[in-house]
Amino acid sequence: MATYGIKLMRDAFFGELVSIFFHIYIQFFIGLVLFIGGLLFIGGFIVHRDRKRQLTKGGRNNRYKHHHDSNETN
Repeated sequence: MATYGIKLMRDAFFGELVSIFFHIYIQFFIGLVLFIGGLLFIGGFIVHRDRKRQLTKGGRNNRYKHHHDSNETN
């Protein structure tokens, strides 16, 4: 999805209009939407996988836990 978006943006930048689009600006915008959608899909997959394995910040079994997060009073 993202790679086809990159292809559409590249073709619009170099002036090669794909026949299903009426204007080159529409082709570039659709390519940008597909590229961002592909990035969000991959990013969502990675976040879902890391949350499933409890590798993200904020969980109980947090590998990013700092030393000053304990309940000690000074």
